[in-house]
Amino acid sequence: MKRNVLIAVALAATMTAAAQNIAVVSPSNETDIYQTLDDALANAEGGSTSYLPGGGFKITTSIDKNLTIMGVSHRGDTDNAEGATIIAGNLNFIVGSSGSSVLGVYVCGNINVGTSENAVTNLTIKKCNVNSIQVGNSASSGLVVNQCYLRSLSNFGNCNVHLENSIISSACYINAGIINHCVITDAGNSVYHSTTLSYYYSHHPLIGVSNTSIINNFFLSFIDGNSVSNCQILKNCIGVASWGSDEAPIVLDTDKTFNDIFYANKGVKISSDYRIKEKSDNFKGTDGTYIGIEGGTTGFDPDALAPIPRIISKKVDEQSDASGKLTINVTVKAK
Repeated sequence: MKRNVLIAVALAATMTAAAQNIAVVSPSNETDIYQTLDDALANAEGGSTSYLPGGGFKITTSIDKNLTIMGVSHRGDTDNAEGATIIAGNLNFIVGSSGSSVLGVYVCGNINVGTSENAVTNLTIKKCNVNSIQVGNSASSGLVVNQCYLRSLSNFGNCNVHLENSIISSACYINAGIINHCVITDAGNSVYHSTTLSYYYSHHPLIGVSNTSIINNFFLSFIDGNSVSNCQILKNCIGVASWGSDEAPIVLDTDKTFNDIFYANKGVKISSDYRIKEKSDNFKGTDGTYIGIEGGTTGFDPDALAPIPRIISKKVDEQSDASGKLTINVTVKAK
């Protein structure tokens, strides 16, 4: 029954590309259709799922209830006929939105989690492409980021974020978190320190990370011991043999670079292909799988397709037949 409902939702939401209809399914399986993302989120009942087809959506409102926002994919080069689901603006999760999820969207701005006054807990961000994640309250526990692209420096506000199977520019202020099976690409960023009223410029992809498990990752630059403290650091491959910890990192052979290791090393871009060419035991992680985005329990879905039906082709006749019927052919596929 649920599968039939989802197929009906997919058809309703994508039959007319220009309309960009958003289907909101309530916990009781009642479906409402909205023309704008702001209206869909404002009118959705807590616990609802908003299904966004491919296309562009503007957001100006904050999210103050438990919602699931599900696009088709953040990529425009999949077999989805409507292209990527793109949200223009920031996704602001404020008090009341704990337990929410975001899946399969390209966010032009940031995902902001909580405020200085209120925490937001148990937020899941999966298969998304986001400028950055900014956490406003250290009590915002249970944040999970899986199979995502984070294009710019993300500030996790000293929360216990779990970063897994993601491609990340750089990150700062993580406490008691997990960084597992990721590729961290950048070595340059700056962080504002309110206590000194100044900017601290760093050439390290991690800043202010403490009490965190950092395991099975590729760092395309190096980590300084001053940037991390009291961390469990195991089975990471770095570009420079300077770690600042007791653990000896996996260091590249002197005759190889990361361009030799990966199929395509182009930074935090979908044109990158961070699968490793050399499937040797040297790159086996603590869990027996390969380090980087391919390993772990989930791996990395390069198409970033959400697990919902999508339209891969559609054809509507220009005019009706002699009996007044209009022929519509739609092909729907589920991942």
